[in-house]
Amino acid sequence: MRDVARTRLYRDGSLAEEDFPVRDISRHLEDPSTTVWLDLYRPDRAEFTAVGEELGLHELALEDALHEGQRAKLDTYRTHHFLSVYAVAVDPDSAGLTMSELAVILTPQALITVRKDAAFALDDLVARWDRTPAHAAHGVAFLLHGLLDHVVDGHFAAVRRLDERIEELDALLFAEGGRQMQTVQRQSYALRKSLVRLRRVVLPMREVVNALMRPDLDVVDGPLLPYYRDVYDHVLRAGEWTESLRDLVASVMETNLSVQANRMNLIMKKVTSWAAIIAVPTAITGFYGQNLPYPGFAHQSGFIVSSAVIVVASLTLYFAFKHGDWL
Repeated sequence: MRDVARTRLYRDGSLAEEDFPVRDISRHLEDPSTTVWLDLYRPDRAEFTAVGEELGLHELALEDALHEGQRAKLDTYRTHHFLSVYAVAVDPDSAGLTMSELAVILTPQALITVRKDAAFALDDLVARWDRTPAHAAHGVAFLLHGLLDHVVDGHFAAVRRLDERIEELDALLFAEGGRQMQTVQRQSYALRKSLVRLRRVVLPMREVVNALMRPDLDVVDGPLLPYYRDVYDHVLRAGEWTESLRDLVASVMETNLSVQANRMNLIMKKVTSWAAIIAVPTAITGFYGQNLPYPGFAHQSGFIVSSAVIVVASLTLYFAFKHGDWL
């Protein structure tokens, strides 16, 4: 192939060969005891179509494998199955969600993965297969389980990381200062956006994994069925966790708005209180500024009385507002 390709050959449940030419796959598959894994990174359409024709793959499966933006799904054809799954990761700084689309084609003896970008942790997947060599005798079901387990564990880790970021926001909700409120508002929106994107990936996986365990598809044999059920359990937990976090983020955003409204009310109470206090000397001095005689007019006693009234009235209002928690 023109683009980067990676291959593996299992024979009788043991790893027999790696990184052999793609053109040798058909020859290896003539032996019914072999299982082949082929990984392609952004393959050329013409060459990938040639491989598909050689392996008898449906044209729709080939088209979906090359096109980006497929939803997570499982399509069944007469001789093979097509899966579209997404590996995800959360940016530790921005809480942004990175998604890596992976197309998977299953035949009785081959697992073909088509990566749409280089973000998928391929070495981690291979290491996961190497950690459980005892299950390699189950062929494609073994390879598929390792792949799904790796992808779903990534979903679970992403949900856990988003949960931690939401807990960090809780500590900022009631912190003093306008910057904290802006931080909560900005990060809440980013988390909500990431959770919406994650939900679109996680929820369809329930149908995918559940369908793969159906006996009529003949994908999972008896010994591996408990392992697939474990993956399905993780899928359910990740989906439920994602839904609860969406509600929690919405609650954080509503609480942040309530906190802002309460702080605005406190500010308005203080402003109103000080305005009332300032209105006392303004009213008295304004009254004494009339061009009419009044008690104490043109006498020092009038100035003293008015000053005393201003001080007493202002202090009375101040302590009254202070007692009422307005200041």
